[in-house]
Amino acid sequence: MAVPDYQSFMLPLLLLTADDEDHTLPEVKEQLADELGLTDEERIELLPSGRKTRLQDRVGWAKTYLQAAGLLDSPARAIFRITREGHRLLAAEPTKIDLDVLSRFESFRRFRERAQSGDGTSADPGAVLHGEPEAPASTPADALEAAYRQHRAGLTQELLAQVRTMSPTSFERTVVELMIRLGYGGAEGRGTHLGRSGDGGVDGVISADKLGLELVYLQAKRWEAAVGRPAVQAFVGSLEGLHARKGVLMTTSQFTPEALAYNASIEKRVALVDGLAMAGLMVDTGLGVTAEATYVVSGVDSEFFSDEG
Repeated sequence: MAVPDYQSFMLPLLLLTADDEDHTLPEVKEQLADELGLTDEERIELLPSGRKTRLQDRVGWAKTYLQAAGLLDSPARAIFRITREGHRLLAAEPTKIDLDVLSRFESFRRFRERAQSGDGTSADPGAVLHGEPEAPASTPADALEAAYRQHRAGLTQELLAQVRTMSPTSFERTVVELMIRLGYGGAEGRGTHLGRSGDGGVDGVISADKLGLELVYLQAKRWEAAVGRPAVQAFVGSLEGLHARKGVLMTTSQFTPEALAYNASIEKRVALVDGLAMAGLMVDTGLGVTAEATYVVSGVDSEFFSDEG
């Protein structure tokens, strides 16, 4: 048999995690291959990029989607386990888990909305990415764009799950490094991690310009709960005590509407960066990710074929 599509792995994968133990992708990949009776050749079959096996890719995407729906969680780096929502779904004894089932969960609907094409079509970009028929109206360029959007959405989710397993100190240093990669840090590209008792409510400081004429103070919150107005207000108070005008508050969670409204009403310039936005910036700057494949999309050079007489 051929390696099944990624949706076919969702229910078997969730069932494997029903033991409430920690699991790794290499471990479950082999268990699923054994369950399905895949041959050695099918287990090592590579994607066209030659960088990853088809089995690893499809099991990995099944895990990413289950995690996006809140059915799996990542308590530590490269580790995942079932959640209460996952147990609740299995208790209903589903005969399959696919995109339609996952769409019942609000977190997964938000995940798909972020990955969806800008024209508002309802065709699933994941179908293009995983080799299923795309919408009839899709051009090859549309399919490539949809596949890129879907891959990026999955990658940011996976990256954010890894960041959430960092220690608070490591997360603070990651925020400083991200700011450097975004072009802050002065001529030498340097930032200072504070993150200690008596730091005045800030975790880092970095130059806003090449000459170091103005400083930007940083606060990093590795939180599960949403960051509310009191936390933002406290950070603004710390900036006031430092006679600073600019700050960046990054979190692994999100900000409440009250926090966003308060920030929009103040005179100081404070950037509020939630977890998904931070993960997106990490992808853009190559922080914590590595390129797996590069595709060059070429077009005809009309000047080459022009008649110059």
